[in-house]
Amino acid sequence: MGAQRLPAALGGGRRRAAHRHLDRPGRAARGLLHQPAGGFTAGSWGLPGTFVREDELLAEAALRALRDKVGVTGQAPQQLRVFDALDRDERGRVLSVAHLDVVPERALAPTGSSWTLAPIAAGQVRVRGQRSLPYDHDRIVTEAVSWVRTAYSQHLDPFALLGEEFTLSDLQKLHEAVAGHPLVKDTFRRSIAASLRKTGRERSGTVGRPAALYRHRTHGG
Repeated sequence: MGAQRLPAALGGGRRRAAHRHLDRPGRAARGLLHQPAGGFTAGSWGLPGTFVREDELLAEAALRALRDKVGVTGQAPQQLRVFDALDRDERGRVLSVAHLDVVPERALAPTGSSWTLAPIAAGQVRVRGQRSLPYDHDRIVTEAVSWVRTAYSQHLDPFALLGEEFTLSDLQKLHEAVAGHPLVKDTFRRSIAASLRKTGRERSGTVGRPAALYRHRTHGG
């Protein structure tokens, strides 16, 4: 997906990053937000973003926005789509090329005090004391959530949040957290049986009967 750069007199391309984070299976997904200290949206929580420079690619702008706004590095967000509503920005004609990534919170190390991880409910980021995100960021989040849910409905942990080895319980809790609702245990396990294999190992250090560890069949056969 690409976006045509607008002439400077008309506006510019702006990219936004919609990050979803899951710290542990069963915990609700959360979105990474930035609160600028100055500018048009000073004091309001929104998706981290920046204007694309003349000498950089969209992917480079995405990484720069994460690094400069919230201190996040080492990620590889992918393009979601272009948001180009005529009235999306009161300052003028501005397109937004939204990117997204899904990562475990342990993989992040945001810096500073201008970021927060806000819970996602009903396809929206919920921020205390703020009715909505600026511009069309609520719509971006809604579409990002829908995209991620579709990916998880078609594939087992496509972003590999659980790592190479996991229990069936962890896998189900993860998919439930993404879906936003419980999944029938027997139905879920029947649907995934052909895609997994036992490692022959068990998770130790847990209360009760040790749980068997599994791998995707694509990881080592």
